[in-house]
Amino acid sequence: MRWVQRDKPASSWVDSLHEAFNQDPSKPLDRKFSRILVSRGIKTYAQALTFFKPASDELHNPFLMKDMDRAVSRVKQAVSEGERVLIFGDYDVDGTTAVALVYSYLEKRGVEVSYYIPDRYLEGYGLSYQGIQFARDNDFSLIIALDCGIKSIEEVDFASSLGVDMVICDHHKPGDTLPNAIAVLNPKRLDCQYPFKELCGCGVGFKLLQAIEASEGRDLENLMSLTDLVAVAIGADVVSVMGENRVLANLGLEVLTKNPRPGFKALLGQSNRELTSLTDLNFSLAPRINAAGRMKQGTYAVSLMLTDDFGGAKAEAQAIEQFNQDRRSTDQTVSEEALQQIAALGEENRFSTIVYHPNWHKGVIGIVASRLIEVYYRPTVVFTKSGEYLAASARSVHGYDIYSAIEACSEHLTQFGGHAYAAGLSLKESSYNKFKEAFENYVANTLKPEHKEPEIIYDGVIEPSFIAERNFRILKRFEPFGPDNPEPVFRLNGVQLEQVRLIGIEGKHLKARCHSFDLIGFGFGKEIDRVKNKVDLLVTISENNWNGKWQLQLKLKDLKESQEK
Repeated sequence: MRWVQRDKPASSWVDSLHEAFNQDPSKPLDRKFSRILVSRGIKTYAQALTFFKPASDELHNPFLMKDMDRAVSRVKQAVSEGERVLIFGDYDVDGTTAVALVYSYLEKRGVEVSYYIPDRYLEGYGLSYQGIQFARDNDFSLIIALDCGIKSIEEVDFASSLGVDMVICDHHKPGDTLPNAIAVLNPKRLDCQYPFKELCGCGVGFKLLQAIEASEGRDLENLMSLTDLVAVAIGADVVSVMGENRVLANLGLEVLTKNPRPGFKALLGQSNRELTSLTDLNFSLAPRINAAGRMKQGTYAVSLMLTDDFGGAKAEAQAIEQFNQDRRSTDQTVSEEALQQIAALGEENRFSTIVYHPNWHKGVIGIVASRLIEVYYRPTVVFTKSGEYLAASARSVHGYDIYSAIEACSEHLTQFGGHAYAAGLSLKESSYNKFKEAFENYVANTLKPEHKEPEIIYDGVIEPSFIAERNFRILKRFEPFGPDNPEPVFRLNGVQLEQVRLIGIEGKHLKARCHSFDLIGFGFGKEIDRVKNKVDLLVTISENNWNGKWQLQLKLKDLKESQEK
């Protein structure tokens, strides 16, 4: 593991911000906070105040998004003329929360609305011909597609031929040609001047609702209770938590902590985890919502999010928890088989990992790809059989754009889409070996040395005196953490740990005292022999509440032998 200190920002910006923060000499603020802010693009005092207190009035005008006027006009036409509207969404967290969001809003407006989540195994990702035919057969004249559709050229044409209009709300990278829909909302469109490009699919759906409300002279009041869905999607889809996403995440977290909807409350009961941050969402709600689409059907998750009855929600949450347990067991089995395949083929030293088995569960191959990266740190693609084709999930390593690598080999594919770090693709079985060879060659020629080893970026070296309650309270105000605003990581040099012991099942975790504070190292039990001498540590500063007692603690990110004697 490489340790890399975050690039030091221009001292002039840090000096200026530090001076602004320290106008009151009785409450001096450590210079490290100014440096952390500037490194995240916050350069002025005004920007810092906005960062620390994100508010709804910072959301951009939704009509800045290309086609928004067309989308609003078509949806309002459907409302006024009593049309039947079908909400179509992907089966992952982003897609199902987006469906629940738009469905809830339109249902409250008295629209005859229903929703459709494609079957991962029978229909695959994105707009499906089956779903469009379902709309036509059931007299839906408008489909609002969420978190999908940006590359569904032929499917949208098919819908049009049946007399079904389409409004697309997507955030994935568009292709060279856009579908011929009534409106295509996507901030990543090259001809879209919308100032914030990193919305998730649910976020784009929220902007549509914001625009409808604005067109009728209303503010966000009617949408506030729905921001919990957007926050869950932001956390699960690993999008930037700066800009509008920071505002929406904060609004949603407030709803989740003060008045969680019955479905989320029931799921939190299954996870036995408190909810205070996006990280908590990603460990508690997101895996369970995803499990429904992975192991069974995404409609289970939407139904849970829409229910108003806590008793019914508890029963649905128990069913989803079973899907989650099944998912865990399955991904462990498939991961072990994939590792065995790599070893059997002698492919331990390749530049990329590509594995395939026709019987692997399609719902876990993305998770398995991430598991394989933990062992072989390199771009990874995991294939399984899906009808007449092979389908795959791809995951990348830090700094490497796997979408571009897949795109470079697209002549062998029937379909692909995604992001720089995660993508999906399909191909004919006869093209598997050709793609595998082409992908390996492309990665071999484009993978840089810094891509071949995992790295931890830390924000600076601290002295033990920095570990104090006041500084921790300031660090808390940096939340929510995520892409573009990672949790600050600090380096402590020359530490002699005390009271070192193993905890947890099979002693997997390490616990010790570090400068009068508890230190917990999850998964570091195997390092116990290395901490007998002085070590350098990378840590985050956190809190621990146990039996009503609150105290600061350090969470270990990595350690190595200290150069200090």
